[in-house]
Amino acid sequence: MEQLKLFKYRLENPRNYNVIFGQSHFIKSIEDLYEVLITTNSSGKFGIAFAEASPPYLLRHEGTDSECEDLAVKNMMNIKAGHTFLIFLKDMYPINVLNQIKSVQEVCTIFTATANDLDIIIAETELGRGILGVVDGKSVTGSEKDEDKKKRKDLLRDIIGYKF
Repeated sequence: MEQLKLFKYRLENPRNYNVIFGQSHFIKSIEDLYEVLITTNSSGKFGIAFAEASPPYLLRHEGTDSECEDLAVKNMMNIKAGHTFLIFLKDMYPINVLNQIKSVQEVCTIFTATANDLDIIIAETELGRGILGVVDGKSVTGSEKDEDKKKRKDLLRDIIGYKF
């Protein structure tokens, strides 16, 4: 029986950029994800890295912002899980691109879309690495009260521009 190693990786995100982390299955994923991001928000900046799971096992990467692209590459070179992708967003929000990313033919799973601290739970076998899941942010500390509901609605309406 082979050994299974489990460990976590804390995503490096010093500027608390929004990230999208997922799984995809084909080399053209990097180009299709790039196309979705650039056509959804041409003024936003981003960097993408995609880890191949087939020869030559390269980390493919693209972007419109060198800092975001460098962060995606650095993190994915530490994660090293085949067929996964990581997108760093600048001046963009996941909510504006997530449905389009989910509709990319090669995308299998979205593990998370967040700007929170993020731990990625990784399994390693003799084949390589895979993602078991993520820990996104901190645990809740209590239940929302009326004052909290008002603050949430004010934030959504006044700051972000959503209506109730």
